[in-house]
Amino acid sequence: MESALIYGVAAFIMTAIITPLLIPMLKKMKFGQSIRTEGPESHMVKTGTPTMGGLSFLATIMLLLIVLLFTLPHYNTIFLLMLVTLSFGLIGFIDDYLIVVKKVNEGLSSKQKFLAQVIVAIIFYALAQFAGLHEFNNAITIPVFNFDIPLSYAYVLFVIFWLVGFSNAVNLTDGLDGLATGLSMIAFAGFMVIAHIYSNFEVFIFCAIVIGSLGGFLIYNKNKAKLFMGDTGSLALGGMIASVSILLGAEVVLLIIGLMFVIETASVMLQVAYFKKTEKRIFKMTPIHHHFELSGWSEWKIAIVFWIVGILTAILGVWIEVL
Repeated sequence: MESALIYGVAAFIMTAIITPLLIPMLKKMKFGQSIRTEGPESHMVKTGTPTMGGLSFLATIMLLLIVLLFTLPHYNTIFLLMLVTLSFGLIGFIDDYLIVVKKVNEGLSSKQKFLAQVIVAIIFYALAQFAGLHEFNNAITIPVFNFDIPLSYAYVLFVIFWLVGFSNAVNLTDGLDGLATGLSMIAFAGFMVIAHIYSNFEVFIFCAIVIGSLGGFLIYNKNKAKLFMGDTGSLALGGMIASVSILLGAEVVLLIIGLMFVIETASVMLQVAYFKKTEKRIFKMTPIHHHFELSGWSEWKIAIVFWIVGILTAILGVWIEVL
């Protein structure tokens, strides 16, 4: 517990120091955000705000995880979490780089991004199987009822769906200042509690590091944001959250702890499906945080309300998991 606190505080301080140093570098290299013309008009003032800010907290996380590799007697879990953090972060970085620097409008194509995410998920699954982690039993545990649904090797398909799905869900949520950052901190806090209850020290300390890093980043990412995390940060965070839920055997609970990410994604899917069928819209704009924005809510109000809901669902998810 004490060492996790030390790592968490260290992560906060390191990111809080690295981020303001990164901002002028990103500005100098003209790594500014391009705002979608189909988005809310109020967002046009954000054009040019530095993006790829996820590099600051990802660098901190990776550095501290490397330290852990040399200090923990068992490091298989840490290595798997490093793999997901670095790989999904790299996919996001390439996407950001193509959009911001190379001026490729869509960055990586959806097929390229999906294929890269699937490859990482398969490698994650294969290495977890090779390491023989006892939490990784090719089954999905249903909380409350406490029974497993065995999937055998079809579990790899679930791992792919989970990592790719939540990676993109956090990416969709990252549309307002501080929104995805705060919700990610809350989700990791929920899984940190579960990791502590299950005596999974590796996941516990990983969550502490991520929370600390995101706290240092939020100082500069909250409204009005001085920089954005970009796909570099959001794709990595989604993959990390999903992998933590898998490594704890608490996959289903992620649907509750990360309910706001699920709602954001579902709003897009519902909007598209309904529009194709009726040529009408359910929401003014999706993801759903834009609906509230166009309804007159300020970005800060939306973030605060979503965070509060996130805290409540995280508490509910932890309670359900440990019943």
